[in-house]
Amino acid sequence: MKPGSFVHVLLLLFLTGICQENVTSQSVQIKGLKSQRPIENVAIYNVDHTRTALSNIYGIADLSSFNTDDTVFFQHTAYESISYSYEEIGDAGYTVFMEKKSVALDEIIISATRFEHAAEEIPNRIISIPAGKIKFENPQTAADMLASSNEVFVQKSQMGGGSPMIRGFSANKLLIVVDGVRMNNAIFRGGNLQNVIAIDPASLSRSEVIFGPGTVVYGSDALGGVMSFMTLEPHLATEAKFKTSVNLMARYSSANTERTGHLDVTLSGKKFASVTSFSNSWFDDLRMGGNGPDEYLRKDYVKTEGQEDIMVNSSDQLIQRYTGYSQMNVMQKFRYRPVEWLDLTYGFHYSETSDVPRYDRLLQYKNPDTLKYASWYYGPQKWMMNVLNSTFGVNCRMITELKVSLAWQKFEESRHSRKFADSWYKNQQEEVDMYTANIDIEKRLDEKNRFFYGFEGLYNDVRSTANKRNYITGDEEPTGTRYPDGRNDYSTMSAYLNYEHKFDDRLSLFAGMRYSYVGLTSTFEDTSLYHLPFDEISINTGALNGSAGVSWRPSIPWMLKFNLSSGFRAPNLDDVGKVFDSSPGNVVVPNPELKPEYAYNIDAVVQRKFGEALMLELSGFYTYLLDAMVRRDYTFNGMDSIWYDGEYSQVEAIVNAGSAKIYGVSAMGLLNMGNYFSLRSSLSWVRGEDDEGYALRHVSPLFGNTALIFNKGPFIGELYANYNGAIPYDRLAPSERDKAYLYADDGEGNPYAPAWWTLNFKASYRIIEQLTIDLGIENILSQRYRPYSSGIAAPGRNLIIAVRANL
Repeated sequence: MKPGSFVHVLLLLFLTGICQENVTSQSVQIKGLKSQRPIENVAIYNVDHTRTALSNIYGIADLSSFNTDDTVFFQHTAYESISYSYEEIGDAGYTVFMEKKSVALDEIIISATRFEHAAEEIPNRIISIPAGKIKFENPQTAADMLASSNEVFVQKSQMGGGSPMIRGFSANKLLIVVDGVRMNNAIFRGGNLQNVIAIDPASLSRSEVIFGPGTVVYGSDALGGVMSFMTLEPHLATEAKFKTSVNLMARYSSANTERTGHLDVTLSGKKFASVTSFSNSWFDDLRMGGNGPDEYLRKDYVKTEGQEDIMVNSSDQLIQRYTGYSQMNVMQKFRYRPVEWLDLTYGFHYSETSDVPRYDRLLQYKNPDTLKYASWYYGPQKWMMNVLNSTFGVNCRMITELKVSLAWQKFEESRHSRKFADSWYKNQQEEVDMYTANIDIEKRLDEKNRFFYGFEGLYNDVRSTANKRNYITGDEEPTGTRYPDGRNDYSTMSAYLNYEHKFDDRLSLFAGMRYSYVGLTSTFEDTSLYHLPFDEISINTGALNGSAGVSWRPSIPWMLKFNLSSGFRAPNLDDVGKVFDSSPGNVVVPNPELKPEYAYNIDAVVQRKFGEALMLELSGFYTYLLDAMVRRDYTFNGMDSIWYDGEYSQVEAIVNAGSAKIYGVSAMGLLNMGNYFSLRSSLSWVRGEDDEGYALRHVSPLFGNTALIFNKGPFIGELYANYNGAIPYDRLAPSERDKAYLYADDGEGNPYAPAWWTLNFKASYRIIEQLTIDLGIENILSQRYRPYSSGIAAPGRNLIIAVRANL
């Protein structure tokens, strides 16, 4: 028997024998129609309110005081009110289902504790991106979806990518979670990370972003925040009749000739349900805007004819040649609920891209007349996840609800490069198998006190290979691997505890802690290429982190939140064992002495509502980083420069800087102007530097959005502007100054990121209940701009047309 199956059998035996909840014939249980989860605090009463009841934390209420001829009413602020005769309740098996309101008074958040929570009770700043907004925005990738929230800044090295930046953190300092399972693996890099595009935005039911350390619930890597993606769920039917629903989508975008098709099918029975999702996208080379810095134009490119590389002058310099790619996503979920207290869901996720050109590398020049590379591309990026989620709704001394999650993920990625007039390709391949096990438990003591605790285990097995191949003769030679070529094991074990206390309906306290142990073992089998002074890297470390915060509503229009938290990130294999050329003339080498970095954070949120007309929100944070991992000059066997890939290069390594600080504020406002119009605006400002005064690489510029929205019946229209501030040369991180080819010239010969803004329009019209058409024009004024740190210029004027059908 497999270990995962054995764990589930033990849990089933334990819960079946000890933890079943008894419901008498004079009790009723209230559940959500789609979630099938118990709803507490449902007010239950008869016509004249002479008999009342309130559902408890298990969704159960006592009906013994009601008469059999009563009409029973069920009311909850977040659900549509319903009523049944006493006899109808009995005929339904004393189970009542309530449908959630389309706009619930208390928005439900899941990612903060792994269990459902009213947003106003959580002290962290969290945003939710619902399915409706995702569909309206029509993002091409999950990275574009995050950017459309106007709360997350996204960098792109190539079109097939997107690296989110949150509060001055990026890449492996942010955690990606899919259906409760962490995606970050041992080779998630510290530069710009493109793995988020593996998630299909068309298969999402919602997404949540936690701002600030999420270490207590999620462990290492959640320094700057957590991006949690919830995919489509198979919903059970409340009746014996089997139900089927089909959703279709087709979309075209003009800037890169996008063609996307999507299909999802849901089958719903009373105990069994499934959802199948499939998406495929094709993208041609991207066209940039016509008005902006000339430095961004694609003036030359390399064309290979036979066995000869030729420099070609672009006939259309707005076309970013060699940016196109394609992508396919498949998802399958099965849900089975054999008994009331047990819910099983199996999920399969698969994503695969075509070859993806690394556009920023294709812009590098060897000399003023010749590009450095004839070819540089990522091989197909593949991601697969198998996950089994089990939810037990029980009533034990230590458990109210228990969730067990077992997952296996497999990652495949590769890099292929060939320099101009060189017949040899350098090929590096990586494979990662990652296994995770999570146990998350909620215990509700009463209406005021709840505990959340759990355990996590994680194991990574990394394999790294490389070779050089002559594309003319077919000859092969060994070359250096990106990571150590021997055994690479990375594992963590952790336990956490969270506590919530509601003093009253206005004031809530959250506090928690987590202990994590991290181990890494990596061996070098062949050290002849780099002549390393060591053949093994070993790290064994642990950390205790905590958080405490309050959410207070002193009066109906006010909401105040205050939170203290700490986080840590242990070095992964990419930090300690990688060899690669970070920028022209620089090479990063392994540093076996690297230690964890720690973050200490304070943040606050103030929200004020002025009736139904206006809502304002202001939030701020300050993060102190200790032993921050940054790239600095280094020595290798006593030398500060070595020959690497045919180029004499300055040696660098990831090291622990003394400290760093990051701070910022964000503001948001929503104004309702009558029945149909509203105005929304947001703005984010962040600064950060290390203890030597250098700017931190992943601190985004000032950015924001302002939108005028019209919503009437089947039509929604939005005219909006996106805007970014400049980053002058003196606020560029040292590693960014080395990449002058990515930036505009400030007039003094220095690189800088100019300010920019775009005007955009999007609309959606529901022709009939089953058919909707979306239309958008992005970057109406055809601005030419390149988001900070990006290697590719953003799309120019872009026409979007999408058609959706629901069957």
